[in-house]
Amino acid sequence: MGDSIYKVIELIGTSEISWEDAAKRAVERAAKTLEDLRIAEVTNMDMKIENGKVSAYRTKVKLSFRFRDS
Repeated sequence: MGDSIYKVIELIGTSEISWEDAAKRAVERAAKTLEDLRIAEVTNMDMKIENGKVSAYRTKVKLSFRFRDS
C-alpha cells in the first residue's frame, strides 16, 4: 500500500426523503470535484422542522480522500 496521506473534510447533506439519502447526496456531490474518496463516516443526523412537521433530513459526514503525488 505504501505511504499515503489523507485529508478529512466535513460535509452536511440534505434531503426531503431520509438521512441515508442526505448522506448519499453529500458523498455524490463531493465525488464530482474530489478524487480517490475513501471513507465516509456519519457523525450527526438531525431534522429541519417547519409547522410541526419534518421538512428535511440533514446528515453530517466526515469524508476522507487520498492526496495524490504531483
